[in-house]
Amino acid sequence: MKSLLIVGAGSFLGGALRYMVSVLMKNCTAASFPYATLTVNLAGCFLLGLLFALFGKYGSVTSLWSLFLATGFCGGFTTYSTFANESLQMIQTGNIRGFICYVAASVVGGILLAALGYWIVK
Repeated sequence: MKSLLIVGAGSFLGGALRYMVSVLMKNCTAASFPYATLTVNLAGCFLLGLLFALFGKYGSVTSLWSLFLATGFCGGFTTYSTFANESLQMIQTGNIRGFICYVAASVVGGILLAALGYWIVK
């Protein structure tokens, strides 16, 4: 039960921050491209890479901090379901170029930023 509450608290904070980013970036978001979702997903990948390197270097990945920060906060902050829905909307509206750029930036950028975060700590 303790672990569940720790993950829930982290998820709440991550989700709240994700919402704040979307509000702050409201004027930066074009109707045809979801910049706010891309931003939080890439930032979350970078943060997760940093966290796993830190946990590997200084402590157990199964620690309570790992549950709070990695599983909870990063899980609540990033949003794969929104990414999938926005990708589908771009396909449905015929924005194939935007779709390809968004998926490529999200997937390749996310992996590269996770690796960068990990590399910085190592």
